Amino acid sequence: MNVFLPDGTPLELPEGATGADAARAVGEGLARAALAVRINGGPYRDLATRLRDGDRVEIVTRDSPPADGIDPLWLIRHDAAHVMATAVTELWPGTKVSIGPPIDNGFYYDFEFPEGVTISDADFERIEQRMREHIKADEPFERTEVPVAEALERFRSQEQPYKVELIEDLVRNEGVETVSLYRNGPFVDLCRGPHAPSTKRIKAFKLMSTAGAYWRGDASRQMLTRIYGTAFFSKEDLDEHLERLEQARARDHRRLGKELGLFMFSELSPGSPFWQPAGMAIWNELSDLWRSENRRRGYREVKTPILYDVELWKRSGHWDKYQDNMYFTEVEGRPMGLKPMNCPAHIQLYRDQRRSYRDLPIRYSEQGLVHRHEPGGTLHGLLRVRHITQDDAHIFCAEEQIEDEVIGCLEFGFFLYDIFGFEPRLELSTRPESRIGSDEMWDRAEGALEAALRRQGLEYQVNEGDGAFYGPKIDLHMTDSIGRSWQLGTVQLDYSMPERFGLEYTGADNAEHRPVMIHRALLGSFERFIGILIEHYAGEFPLWLAPVQAIVLPIADRHLDYARRVEAELRGAGLRVEVDDRSESVGRKIRDAELRKAPYMLVVGDKEQETGQVALRRHREGDAGAVAVEAFIERAREEIAARGRAESGTRGG
Repeated sequence: MNVFLPDGTPLELPEGATGADAARAVGEGLARAALAVRINGGPYRDLATRLRDGDRVEIVTRDSPPADGIDPLWLIRHDAAHVMATAVTELWPGTKVSIGPPIDNGFYYDFEFPEGVTISDADFERIEQRMREHIKADEPFERTEVPVAEALERFRSQEQPYKVELIEDLVRNEGVETVSLYRNGPFVDLCRGPHAPSTKRIKAFKLMSTAGAYWRGDASRQMLTRIYGTAFFSKEDLDEHLERLEQARARDHRRLGKELGLFMFSELSPGSPFWQPAGMAIWNELSDLWRSENRRRGYREVKTPILYDVELWKRSGHWDKYQDNMYFTEVEGRPMGLKPMNCPAHIQLYRDQRRSYRDLPIRYSEQGLVHRHEPGGTLHGLLRVRHITQDDAHIFCAEEQIEDEVIGCLEFGFFLYDIFGFEPRLELSTRPESRIGSDEMWDRAEGALEAALRRQGLEYQVNEGDGAFYGPKIDLHMTDSIGRSWQLGTVQLDYSMPERFGLEYTGADNAEHRPVMIHRALLGSFERFIGILIEHYAGEFPLWLAPVQAIVLPIADRHLDYARRVEAELRGAGLRVEVDDRSESVGRKIRDAELRKAPYMLVVGDKEQETGQVALRRHREGDAGAVAVEAFIERAREEIAARGRAESGTRGG
């Protein structure tokens, strides 16, 4: 039979040949590198999959693109999960196995260990050593398709109740008659696959941590032990990942937030940060930037309530989509809800008076406080909170103004991110399965966003099905200083809400027309953005953002009066400054100021007092020489005004 390679080259193979045979026919090098096969553009499948005459065949290697949510690293991590389960069940006979999927940064398996057995990090070396033995043995991953009855009998006889429950659910929910099992060495598991051809494809792995996990996430079910691990194609990749994790731990905004006195949390209001004065200094600097740049771009700031009659959310469509994440109360017999979004409130402002085409575009901006009931287990410092302050904006415009307004939003985003040295990546998210509005409306909206991106020559990826329920969007992603990706901004185009609320404006033809609505947030939320910045800068903020920009360090008590005069002069110039008036050595004061990550330290002693100077020190850089107080003020003002853009350059806006 003949099959065809991706470039159209025919490959003659015997009847019944597999993906592995095709790889070997191309060359032994490809056979050694092969992990899986794609047939006719479909998903990854095992190399042992049989081919048919006329198939188009792509051999998957470590450099292949993903397909259907699976990439080559997913395969290796899936393999490693099964090898870990093999080792665990050998070391602790009688262990019951549940599920073990690959995840973003590795894999895990959930186990119920025999009574009296407790697993901790101290057991990892034993497990890893047994895993290495199975990897060295180059054990194949072998798939078999068996009748449901046979699979149930197998797992019942092995006293594996979690596998039995999974199979019974597959029969009940999907009507399956057969299930697939995978064997590697002595271990057999219920598994959809795919897998790489053998255990030896796993080149580098490490077990990371343990955690408790309820079976199927149900707190009324059995608590299992989850073992997390990770795997990579090379030891170098693994070492780089571990180094990133170490950096991430050192930069954890929750730890730094406490050490630097930026914010706190309390069980009295879960998921809602309490901002300390130092944290508010950062918040206010970002607010000043947000407010001045919005004003410069023609936005008018508004403020709207947080509590509304639930009829508003029913009309907007949020009731059907978000009511499980909303907070409700009753006021004088009326059911009311805290807003999870600002858009319906801004619609009320638009509706408050008649509008003409001459008024458009109308751009509203708001530091909009919203509340969302995020599950307790998902709360994560500032990055996932229930009390959210969005840097929100809504633009009401005519159809012919859409492209210009979308481009203006993107350029605004580029300008802001450039200040922090972020390089945005753009993603166009299209219609989700669950949505409101007609297909014609979605065609127009998606086409308008695509046209704006093409007009600016911007590169972007399409994220199918991830749009908002009311319209498509352009999401802006960035990578921080240790390589982690974050989604920050979003620009969403909405025909639905103007329709639902009957918004109108009088056109030049004296007829009534419907405006289009653009939803726009660029920082995302102030809470999350500050959390990202803390980790991006590792708490070492640029001067304009630093909670304390300078600390005056008197060498002895007799220099305190002069230190206070320097403090007053700096404060009068608008700088955030403190005096360390403790009776400690100046060396101790410098070390403590370094730990506080203060950008500047101003040491004052006899000489400085006599000359009206300060001995300047820069965080991490050390002694910068003696300067007059006025000269330091001028230097600081210039650095603050630049907001760090001198280093990163600007992209306009």
